[in-house]
Amino acid sequence: MTKFKNTISFIQDTFKTREFIPLHQPSFSGNEKKYVLDTIDSTYVSSVGAYVNQFEEMIAEISETRHAVAVVNGTSGIEVALRLVGVESGNEVLTQALTFVATANAIAYNGATPVFLDVDMDTMGLSPQSVENFLNEFGELRNNGCFNKKTGKRITACLPMHTFGFPVHLDELLKVCTKWKIPLVEDAAESLGSKYKGKATGSFGEAGVFSFNGNKIVTSGGGGALVTNNSKLGISAKHLTTTAKKPHSYEYDHDELGYNYRMPNLNAALACAQLENLDLFLNKKRSLAKKYEEFFKQSSLKFRTELPETKANYWLMCVELENLEERNEFLIETNKQNVMTRPIWKLMFNLPMYSDCYRDDQVNARFLEDRIINIPSSVI
Repeated sequence: MTKFKNTISFIQDTFKTREFIPLHQPSFSGNEKKYVLDTIDSTYVSSVGAYVNQFEEMIAEISETRHAVAVVNGTSGIEVALRLVGVESGNEVLTQALTFVATANAIAYNGATPVFLDVDMDTMGLSPQSVENFLNEFGELRNNGCFNKKTGKRITACLPMHTFGFPVHLDELLKVCTKWKIPLVEDAAESLGSKYKGKATGSFGEAGVFSFNGNKIVTSGGGGALVTNNSKLGISAKHLTTTAKKPHSYEYDHDELGYNYRMPNLNAALACAQLENLDLFLNKKRSLAKKYEEFFKQSSLKFRTELPETKANYWLMCVELENLEERNEFLIETNKQNVMTRPIWKLMFNLPMYSDCYRDDQVNARFLEDRIINIPSSVI
């Protein structure tokens, strides 16, 4: 008998199988095949097509923003968003070390350096207090922006990530960023459908970016979307991601360094069908989260739930173990029983390419790194 036998049995009973239970698999219960076949019949399978436009309209409505730009993945969307808010080579960007590597990579793609600040224990996302503490110690406001007075580098963005769909403390973070004149870009890759004080994540900063990878709550196979309420930024984002090509019926004229980052119509068709069922997916996930919450009340494991005044999409559900040893034991036992579980990510500064980046004490991030595990979270 294993220590976590009851938990494993509960998950197997909930998903009604003793076979392999994935962490998160897509649910195709709507018009996915119909729309994808429609793109094939139309021959418009690449980055031009009606479904790309429809997808952008749907995402703008869901995210409560004026502009949405379809891109090939969330990472590319963050890369472009950072460039558009002014991030350049040699700059610094404030972010969290407890995140998926794409967050840090998007900063590096712009030639900038991540500054890793601690997360809040309750959100697992970038802590406004950590940002304020860093800026009070190292920040210096000049006529042309905020600078790190120790390194001399300009701080050109703040990039929080809504971990597993749980919104960060956005009001407090925005207050700090406004005070120090630093643009906020939301890495909302995991938080489609999440809300903070009744307002959609992705709509608070200068820009927000969602991911539609195969394991997300809504998938396009591979894809992302950059959203913004800034019309100039939205227009520029579409231009840059379409190789910066100037409109013309036949000439190839490009006016700046652009990217071939537009989402293909084939992927957009899949995403449109998925988005039609977003509310259904969200409701089913909340139902699963409620079952987990009730079960883990009788357990030593702590199930992570949304905070007051927020509504999480519960993309990947997670539990907190007592310590690293128990975490590892849980991972071994569950996976041995075909119940897929995964630890939270390694802290970014523990990866070789980011080992020299500044980090603060990371007390909360280190605690969570040793204890947080994702459990099966598929729509059922």
